[in-house]
Amino acid sequence: MQFPQRIALFIDGSNFFATTKLLDLEIDYLKLLQEFQDKGDLVRAYYYTALPDANEPSPIRKLIDFMDYNGYQVVSKQTREFMDPATGKKRIKGNMDMELALDMLKLAPHIDHAFLFSGDGDFCRLLQEVQDLGVKVTVVSSMKTHPIMLADALRRKADHFIELEGLGKIIGRQQHA
Repeated sequence: MQFPQRIALFIDGSNFFATTKLLDLEIDYLKLLQEFQDKGDLVRAYYYTALPDANEPSPIRKLIDFMDYNGYQVVSKQTREFMDPATGKKRIKGNMDMELALDMLKLAPHIDHAFLFSGDGDFCRLLQEVQDLGVKVTVVSSMKTHPIMLADALRRKADHFIELEGLGKIIGRQQHA
């Protein structure tokens, strides 16, 4: 008797969004969830994003509300503004790498397979730690974007790699003409 593997999704919102945009791919997040529910026992589906102040309009708020009601655990924090000393221009920062890393490490003892939707090479050490706990890690990103959004070191560190362009045929939203 074979038991289904326990899996979790970790979606680096900003990196995933940038990659899908470069591929001209619009994601249907219900299809994405269904695709991975069909692969095993989906324990969690996390989506990480930084949000501007509640008073500022942001197109991502509608997506986040939708995801929150439809099976995703949204992890967010407010962006911070700062002045870039080199250029003197106002910049916005909202890095979610630490939150993603902590959640993956916390969940690792309860899953068999983690799917990381990011190409950020900063996650290489995280993958090593999670793999050392016996969890397989698949990176979902793309080598077909210009510029390439996938760090070679991250792809090499992963147990498996899924090319987002191919997966897009399954989880993509129909483009309206």
